[in-house]
This record gives sequence, C-alpha cells and structure tokens, in this order.
Amino acid sequence: MAESDLTSLSLREREVRVRVGRGLTATDRYNPPSFQAINAMTDALYESSIQSLKLRHRGKVRDIYDIDDRHMLIVTTDRLSAFDVVLPEPIPGKGAVLTAMSNFWFARTRSLIPNQVTDIPLAQVLKDPAERAQVEGRAVVVNKLKALPIEAIVRGYLAGSGWKEYKKQGTVCGIPLPAGLKEADKLPQPIFTPSTKAAVGQHDENIDFEKAAAIIGREQAGKMRDAALRVYKECADYALTRGIIIADTKFEFGVDEKGTLTLIDEVLTPDSSRFWPADQYKPGANPPSYDKQYVRDWLEASGWNKKPPAPKLPVEVREKTAEKYREALKRLTGS
Repeated sequence: MAESDLTSLSLREREVRVRVGRGLTATDRYNPPSFQAINAMTDALYESSIQSLKLRHRGKVRDIYDIDDRHMLIVTTDRLSAFDVVLPEPIPGKGAVLTAMSNFWFARTRSLIPNQVTDIPLAQVLKDPAERAQVEGRAVVVNKLKALPIEAIVRGYLAGSGWKEYKKQGTVCGIPLPAGLKEADKLPQPIFTPSTKAAVGQHDENIDFEKAAAIIGREQAGKMRDAALRVYKECADYALTRGIIIADTKFEFGVDEKGTLTLIDEVLTPDSSRFWPADQYKPGANPPSYDKQYVRDWLEASGWNKKPPAPKLPVEVREKTAEKYREALKRLTGS
C-alpha cells in the first residue's frame, strides 16, 4: 500500500496487514476519514452497540464485551479523553488508527513479552454482518486476563507534568534529575513513573515505585518496571529510524491464570504516548507532536477547569487531530 493512500481524502477502503499476537496474521480494514467526513461527523463511532454480546465495561475510549469465559472483544471507539475526561465529540477514524498501531506494536514486541491478542477472527465472534460492519477495523478478540491496577508510565524526555514538577522541585514523580535541564530535554536514561488507574471522570495519581510495590507486590512491580523499560527502549529506538521521538508513553499489564505478566490494552499509540517529529525537535520548548497534545494545548488555553463536562472542540482542532493520528501511523508503520 502506498504511503500516500493513508493521507488521501478518499473514503475508499484500505487494508493494513499487520502481525498480531504470537506470529498470527490479521487484516484490519478501516476507513481513514476525509476532512469532509470529519466536518460532518458522520463517519465516527462514539459508542458501540453490540447486542449479541454482553457489555462488560465502557471505558474512556474502549468498549469491552464478554465473549466467553476466556475471551473478550475490545472495540476502540473514536472517543477522545484529555485530563481524564471524555470529550463530547469523537475524532472520526481515530479508533481504527489506534487499533492498527497497537497491532503493529504488539507484533513487534511479542518476542519481548506476551500480549493479549488472539487469532480468533471477528467473523467467528460476530455472526451478524451489521454488527460486524459497525466495529470492523477497530475490534480485536483478546484473552481475558487479570489487569493490574497500575499504569506503567515510561518517560524518556522531560515534558508535560514531569516538566512542571521538575521546574518546582528538580524531580519527576519524586525521582531526582540533574540540574539545568530544559523542557523537552532527553533524560540521562528512561525512567519508570507509575500511576494509579482512575475511574472515568477521575484523575490518575502519580505514585513512586514503593507505592506501586505496596499495591501489586514488590516482585510484580519490579517485573512491570523492567518490562515497560525494555519495551519502551526497543520501540523508541525503532521509532527514531522512522523520524519520530517517543517522548513518553503509558503501558498496561495483566496476568494470566499462571501469573505470567502480559501486555494488554493499547501499545504506543497517539492516545497513550507523546510522539514528536525528530526533524523538528529542539530542547527548550514544547515540540510539535503527532498525538493528542494538540488537544491538550487547546483545552489548556481555553480556560477549562479540567472537570466534566469538557468543552466542544472546534472543527479545525478535530481535523488537525485526525490528521496527526493518521500521519503517526503512516510514519511508524510505513503503511
């Protein structure tokens, strides 16, 4: 597939072939929306409705359905959250981009850590063509695992809340850093800064390693830290070859019935990471990005108090966000 296809304004169907799970091939079909479709907001899925399956959970972005005792269907919608609040309008095509990108990274990291993805095709789970069409390209069948109640955040650069804390205290999440660093500086080495998982509408809380160890056990916290740093380093090195700096990211982990640590949820997407264009990177200022930082910056400037309800995003902000997400997928996967 030519790179130009991803940024085309056509609504024709594309196929992105990715390797998922443990060496299994899947084809994710999706329609990257035109700017006309974004303006009309007719090509977005804000909330899925699968009547043949039991809804297990509706999160900030994902709807999760029970399939059986061992499997779930995860549907990535076009909802967008910022500052832990779900915004009132979707970004058309966003869910499909996140699904394709996560599948790409799950495949790339499967030699480093097991992941949740199965080889069960969507058609086997959703027999109704109408239900299948609703979520095709944005749904993945995964193994049921016990999710750990900690978000594994890895920071390779000084940005966001980390920069704000560093300016005041010289630390990030309590970890001392060298004096004299500037905004967006690369850290001497990536750092693990876990946080709690908040309910929808609540704010996550940054915690230190000791608090994480108290919640999930020291051994498990150590395994999570080591796995998160290992995956980040491997993927950040690759992303640099594609012209993208992964400044920081969030991983989530679960365990199976044997206690095996497993990568779950999403991996290194514009929702969970800061992506900076390497050719525009310059320490000392907040760089341009291929993620939802653009939305965060607009919300910060709007004067919103970061409590529900969130303000409506202008059309041009939604358009630019969709464009940035598609560009990130194109750059990282070459698809």
